Amino acid sequence: MRAWSGVGAAYAASYADLCAGTGDAIIRALGPARSRPLLDVGSGTGALGALLADAGWTVTGCEPEQTMREVSALQHPELDVRDGALPSLRFPDASFDAVTANFVLNHVPDPRASAGEMARVAKADATLVATIWTVSPSWFWAAVCERAGLTPRPRERLPADKDFERSATGFGRMLSEGGWHAVEVSEITWAWHAPVAALWASAEGGVASAGAFYLALGAGDRELFRQAFDAYCGENAEDGAVILEHTAAVAVGRAR
Repeated sequence: MRAWSGVGAAYAASYADLCAGTGDAIIRALGPARSRPLLDVGSGTGALGALLADAGWTVTGCEPEQTMREVSALQHPELDVRDGALPSLRFPDASFDAVTANFVLNHVPDPRASAGEMARVAKADATLVATIWTVSPSWFWAAVCERAGLTPRPRERLPADKDFERSATGFGRMLSEGGWHAVEVSEITWAWHAPVAALWASAEGGVASAGAFYLALGAGDRELFRQAFDAYCGENAEDGAVILEHTAAVAVGRAR
């Protein structure tokens, strides 16, 4: 899958705020914290980890991208964040009372093996929580590309034997196949009041598929992209922000 190399600062200035929108749902799903140890896999810039720590968990983060870890160290120096990535974590079996992965399992090369690895490092009957997009930010960028007369890249897909249906039902099925037990999946929808400057920072900084697409364009097409972006935001922004609706699937399960 696409590497997120070098995008820590741009992600922190843009999509980190959006992805934190699942924080309350994850905290509710986890139940009482009581200072118990929790692993947040793919911890990014540390926004979710900080929320979980404030809720009373003793949080360890795990993040493979150095620039994400650097931002986390600056913004949340209290967090213990290690280098590492699914589907192979450097923790012993049964190390944590809970494991979370916020918008991570939609990016890994082997989702079922990654789900199983989350269960491996969790104690028996520990709570496992993961999220994916079912309506992602890609629709906004597709609208920009259409206005610019550019053809967006098709979504990079996993091999058929690794992929899963990106729906609440498909997500839950994949997690069960990966070794989670008593899986329940719900969806939450919320509006992100996305600052225009943050949206552009994500594109210019190479964040996610839209950013990678923009950086791969030639100078002329980049100008068309920017003009279309400005026009779309000019028509839809209110007080410097575009209101974008997104939906995430939140899965809760148990380790053996």
